Amino acid sequence: MTRNPDRKYRVVSAFQRRIGNPLLRRLPFQTLLETTGRVSGLPRPTPVGGRRVGDAFWLVSEYGERSQYVRNIRADPRVRVRIRGHWHTGTAHLLPDDDPVARLRTLPRLNSTAVRALGGRLLTVRVDLDG
Repeated sequence: MTRNPDRKYRVVSAFQRRIGNPLLRRLPFQTLLETTGRVSGLPRPTPVGGRRVGDAFWLVSEYGERSQYVRNIRADPRVRVRIRGHWHTGTAHLLPDDDPVARLRTLPRLNSTAVRALGGRLLTVRVDLDG
């Protein structure tokens, strides 16, 4: 797309915020991560790709610490995840010591390819699901 990572981030983020995320959130089986806005306190659903493994849901943030949902998790790690149309509550953990590229190999291929292509500083996120 571009060799300037800041410009790439701004372009991709603007597209996702205005077009991609509003459309994807409406799809009934799109996986969503719902955080609480750190300033507004409102629910902030974000389409994500990831995989449930046992009682944990794994994903990789394409922009790491720059992602708004990662910033929201830092402020309040209690989240909800919609997986296959069902909501689950849990606690999100940011894992900077995990290898996000290796983690992407264990996640759904289409999303992993997009994250690698569009992303910058990758960050692994694990959500420990309640019950």
